[in-house]
Amino acid sequence: MNSRLKTMSDLSQHGTAVVKDLSRRASVLLRCLLLLGVSLTCVRAAEVIMDAEVSKSSVKVTQQGEDIVRVEWPVSSTSRAEVLLNLHEDYALIQSVGVAANGQAFQSIATQLDPVTILTIGERDPAIVAAQFRNMGFFEHLNKRRRTEHLVTLVKDRVNVISAGGDRLTVRIGHVTAGSFSGDFQLTFYPGSPLIHAETVISTKDELRAITYDTGLSSAAPDWKSFAWMDPLGVEVKRASLADAATATSQAVKFRAMVAEGGKGSLAVFALPHQYLYPLDEAENLKFTWYGRGYRGLNEGTGFGIRQPLDGDKRFVPWFDAPAKVEHRLGVFYLLSAGDSAQALREIAAFTHGDRFKAIPGYRTFTSHFHVEHTLNYLAQQEQQKTQGIPASFEDPGFVRLFKDSGVDIAHLAEFHRGPTPKMRTAERLKHLDLLHSECARLSDTKLLVLPGEEPNVHLGGHWLSFFPKPVNWVLNRAPDEPFVEELPGQGKVYHVGSKDDVLKLMQLEHGLMWTAHARIKGSRDFPDGYRDEDFFKSDSFLGAAWKSMPANLSRRTLGWRVLDLFDDMNTWGQHKQVLGEVDVFRLEPGFEFYSHANINYLKLPETPKFADGWQPVLDVLRRGEFFVTTGEVLIPKFTIGGKESGQTIQAPGDGALMLKTSLEWTYPLAFAEIVMGRCREIIRQRIDLRETSAFGSCELEIPVKLNGMNWARFEVWDIAANGAFTQPVWIK
Repeated sequence: MNSRLKTMSDLSQHGTAVVKDLSRRASVLLRCLLLLGVSLTCVRAAEVIMDAEVSKSSVKVTQQGEDIVRVEWPVSSTSRAEVLLNLHEDYALIQSVGVAANGQAFQSIATQLDPVTILTIGERDPAIVAAQFRNMGFFEHLNKRRRTEHLVTLVKDRVNVISAGGDRLTVRIGHVTAGSFSGDFQLTFYPGSPLIHAETVISTKDELRAITYDTGLSSAAPDWKSFAWMDPLGVEVKRASLADAATATSQAVKFRAMVAEGGKGSLAVFALPHQYLYPLDEAENLKFTWYGRGYRGLNEGTGFGIRQPLDGDKRFVPWFDAPAKVEHRLGVFYLLSAGDSAQALREIAAFTHGDRFKAIPGYRTFTSHFHVEHTLNYLAQQEQQKTQGIPASFEDPGFVRLFKDSGVDIAHLAEFHRGPTPKMRTAERLKHLDLLHSECARLSDTKLLVLPGEEPNVHLGGHWLSFFPKPVNWVLNRAPDEPFVEELPGQGKVYHVGSKDDVLKLMQLEHGLMWTAHARIKGSRDFPDGYRDEDFFKSDSFLGAAWKSMPANLSRRTLGWRVLDLFDDMNTWGQHKQVLGEVDVFRLEPGFEFYSHANINYLKLPETPKFADGWQPVLDVLRRGEFFVTTGEVLIPKFTIGGKESGQTIQAPGDGALMLKTSLEWTYPLAFAEIVMGRCREIIRQRIDLRETSAFGSCELEIPVKLNGMNWARFEVWDIAANGAFTQPVWIK
């Protein structure tokens, strides 16, 4: 049967039932012939169905002959890109990719390419899952449980070309299978950008599954010159020839990207910057790319792409949760460039500002929750080297250099996470605190403020972070005969804290802040829900909770819903609470994959305080909610409702009608924004479609909102790669 271009309206009006009936009869006849032992060789070209909205897009899709579908779209004001798809089962899906200056002929970058995806399916431990808050687990070892590995197979029996909203267009191809998972493969094109968003969209009926995936492009006869990548430190472009790629190898890189460099351009494969990495305790660069022939013994061709090491950091390895009966999107980006590999890598780096958090006038970047254990390691090294001075390798720690390279202005540590700290008596505890405070002072300079902090995990329940506006000496236990506070020679004021009431009193006296670390997961599974009625939680010394992309679930179009749901819950409890971003990792060194695990808080501060002067302004901004949180690619430098900024209170008019005004900046094309509002126990969401946006843009938005009876409202924005940003609430009388 010849393939034909049809619109959906054509099918609905001219014989859909006939097509289905013929297909059914053909299937029955084929089964009968096979049962009779008849051998058949039959190639049926796929039928291409066009959505009626497709013609409105500047992405143009045409069919050439029976098997070739041509996709052409503008990637800039002066150039265009082209992909030729071959629907014949005997040939590679991507016949060629190319670019052209406007008015010029297309120059082919690479030909005869097949998408290759390897799906690893694991079985979650039902006992662990049942013990979690809403099944949100982290303490699992999926790498040690039974698993199966599958090369995703694609049958090119149908093609649907549909509008993806705005000027975007999606080509949905055939059907795919991988073990108990099945679905389809699709490519989405974004006018004004050389991006192609490739997704294997799959679902399963099986319960208690977790997955991970490797993906990329492969060819039986590669016609590019070499593979290329940026070294982990971001200093040099490295290359390997095809001759050096006779056997597949994994590679540590920066920007999570691998490039095939041809004579007339480059084709890159790179990961969604934050969604692709499932949460781990460590941020090591675990070789998240691959290139070469015979990858994992499942792909016969020579290819390149991105990968997930199944063992993670060999601590807790939760993979991606894969609940049944929902679609999971195994995504990756392809990028076409007319330049060499260095140019392609520069274009990729621009999407994450070079894996650096962009400076915004009037804001300072603040990051929190790092178990680098600088203090304990410093003391251990002093003892080993028998020295009282700064041990070798501690003069310029790697985590300090990494923070500076990443655009961090202020870093809040979480020291003493391991060891007997809660049981330490006064003398030993003060020795540790003295070194922590003096080292933070030494490591702070005009580029970075390093601030002491801890995750004490005693007295309140679950895990929590402490944050003071200056060095404070406090012991985490209190004997029956010990005073709450005393003056000690050479130390000054020392607090002995032995209960939740002591903790609250300390925070009030020293103007400190505390909040729930990794709320509703890990060691805080039952919190803050479990202490929502406690005085310390209701006080303004308890900020709220910290946000991180954990757990991971590829059926979600956003990150960190665990804490965003809690954010709304806390404010329906009648409290004014904030949510800040946390990273919660251990060691950090230059070359680590920090950016993907990180997020950042933009505090509305005109300048970074000096360590010697104290940092009360940092805590004040957090307490007032004058900040927004982002993964880095989406920025919200301005946000008001009725003229009031986040953290402020507004009197709503009688009809509740107010205007939300915001300014946005982004790198990846945006997907949507939401205004989230609450009254009593009800959460209301007003979605704003942003699919008209292209890559690398900015805009001012004015959105009318109805706040009748509402107590608070906040704002969040998400892009096509699940990167996002959110504000703190505006409170409503």
